[in-house]
Amino acid sequence: MSITKLLQIQYPIFQGAMAQISHYQLAAAVSEAGGLGIIASGGMTGEQLREEIRELRKLTDKPFGVNIMLMMKNIKDIVTVIIEEKVPVVTTGAGTPKHIMPYLKEAGIKVIPVIASVKHAQKMEEFGVDAVIAEGSEAGGHIGETNTMALIPQIVDAVSIPVIAAGGVADGRGLAAAIALGAQGVQMGTVFLASEECPISPAYKEAILAASDTATAVTGRIAGAPVRCIRNEMTDHYIELEQKGTNREELEEITIGSLSKAVYEGDTVHGSMMSGQIAGLVKDIKPCKSILESIVKQAQERLQDIRLELGE
Repeated sequence: MSITKLLQIQYPIFQGAMAQISHYQLAAAVSEAGGLGIIASGGMTGEQLREEIRELRKLTDKPFGVNIMLMMKNIKDIVTVIIEEKVPVVTTGAGTPKHIMPYLKEAGIKVIPVIASVKHAQKMEEFGVDAVIAEGSEAGGHIGETNTMALIPQIVDAVSIPVIAAGGVADGRGLAAAIALGAQGVQMGTVFLASEECPISPAYKEAILAASDTATAVTGRIAGAPVRCIRNEMTDHYIELEQKGTNREELEEITIGSLSKAVYEGDTVHGSMMSGQIAGLVKDIKPCKSILESIVKQAQERLQDIRLELGE
């Protein structure tokens, strides 16, 4: 079954669950426009998530998802709220959903983990998930090691469930490429940072618009916890100390609260502006509806061009 039929959405486009960013305003706009909007529950209490879900439903009656960061200590509360509020789709990250799968599946919830390797995709299929989001290293935020172009076809060949491609996608060409690689759709985060409905500071949005192809940097590689952000004074300082062998505790002091600084305060010097390498393609602030429609139209045109180029 195709991912659009499985989730009852119009377009095979997921909005990435970005911590402190993917709230109901953004998720509702993406779902209403035909994609799958996703609320990021990381850092929320159960009741805060409940309020987010109810606010989203005031704006749309279309399918949406909630992302669970599996390292959170209040997983039980989050899962309870998700089941009580009858959330149709759950995506997961930062761990294995094995221990919560029985509760979610019993409630009829579709479960789609974010993974970054063939091994993890196969393990998730064994657990009975409905699909996987395969995220390449081009993505913003926490990343794996393999790039999207290499990762997607290997995972498509290794599992029988639908694969959603993430990392390095910001337009219809990326969607067409993902489909050509065997994925059934894409998940995008960076492009939605520049949407009208995204609740981040104007300065953060302007940093996305001003980004070039080489604007991002990855911190935390040495410690084994790589995070991709737009390069600024904070990332340069972090990488300099990291290369000198500074211990993890001192490095963490630099990043504590840095995401909030970027999202809420517009601090583009010391804030953590998570972004994918594809930011250089994002040139305008648009409504989510326009973003989705233009991506789908361009993908359809590009796939048709490919057919003509191949002589079909």
